[in-house]
Amino acid sequence: MIALTGHDSRSRAGRPKRADARRNYEQLVEQARIAFAEFGVDAPLDEIARRAGVASGTLYRHFPTRLDLIEVVLAKQIAELVDLGRGLLTVQDEFDGLSTWLRATLTHALTYRGLAAAVMNSALGNGNDLVSTWHAEIFEVGAALLARARESGVVVADVDDADVLKMVGAIAWAVRDTPDSSAQADRLLALLMNGLRHA
Repeated sequence: MIALTGHDSRSRAGRPKRADARRNYEQLVEQARIAFAEFGVDAPLDEIARRAGVASGTLYRHFPTRLDLIEVVLAKQIAELVDLGRGLLTVQDEFDGLSTWLRATLTHALTYRGLAAAVMNSALGNGNDLVSTWHAEIFEVGAALLARARESGVVVADVDDADVLKMVGAIAWAVRDTPDSSAQADRLLALLMNGLRHA
C-alpha cells in the first residue's frame, strides 16, 4: 500500500499520537477528501478545519501546507483504489471484476483530477517520485486484472494494458468541462468495455 508521504500515525519524535490527535488527523483527512471532491484543489482550508471540528491551527500543525494535505488525501484514495483492484482479482466473473475496477478508476480520475495535477506539478519541480510510485501501483493492479480477463478469454487477446489505462484517463479528460460529465463518462466507458469484450 502507498505510504502517506511522511504523515502517519506517529509523531515526529517517533511516539504514537495521542488518541485525540489521531482522531483530529483522521477527521481532517476525511473532511478534506469531501471538500476537495466538492470544491476542487482550492477548497478553503479553514472550512475543512471547521467541518472536522478543530481549529485552523490544528490543521496547520498536521499539514503545514495545502500540498501536504492534498498528498495525504490523494495517497489514501489511490491506496483504496489499489486495494479494490487486488480484491477483485478473486471474483468469479473476470470481466465484471475488470469493469468494476475501471469504473472506480474513472470515478477517481473525474473526482480528484485537480489534486493529481497539483501533486504532479510539485513533483516535477522538486524531483519527487511520488507520482511515479502511484502510477506504478495503479498499473500493476490494472495489468493483473486485464491479464486475468485475457487468460479466461473474456476480453480480446491482444489488448494492451497501457492502452486501456490511457483510454480511461482520456475519457476523464474528454468530459471534464461537460455539464453531464458523469453520465457521458459512463457511456464512453461502456463503449470501451464493449470493445474489450471477446465476441
